Amino acid sequence: MSDVHSKKVRSYNMSQIKGKNTKPEMLVRRYLHSNGFRYKLHDKSLPGKPDIVLPKYKTIIEVQGCYWHGHKNCKYFVLPKTNAEFWRDKISGNIQRDIENHRKIVELGWKLIIIWECELKSNTIEHKLNINLFESIKKND
Repeated sequence: MSDVHSKKVRSYNMSQIKGKNTKPEMLVRRYLHSNGFRYKLHDKSLPGKPDIVLPKYKTIIEVQGCYWHGHKNCKYFVLPKTNAEFWRDKISGNIQRDIENHRKIVELGWKLIIIWECELKSNTIEHKLNINLFESIKKND
């Protein structure tokens, strides 16, 4: 099966995908700010430069794209049929790096919340964020 786009179009499309300030990340940030949370972004002093850091609660929030981070059993994560070995290696590397960074973060005494892109697509975004955040904060008090 071949790609529906030419190599040039596919290359351009992939080059436009951002690593920071993504739509899912911005949704979480807007939610946090509107609920009175103050945070730091992409803190270089922490492993993996986490998306969102809540220093007051010693909590880190990672907003992960289902495709790029290999979200298991998610309809948004499907390996491409073309150049499959490259993508399998790329995503596998991302997963391994995530595991290592998350391990280091927890070892440093931080609480880690992972929010998947697909969890932000439903009409239960606020409910999902409330559960994740407020459970984390209670554990840190």
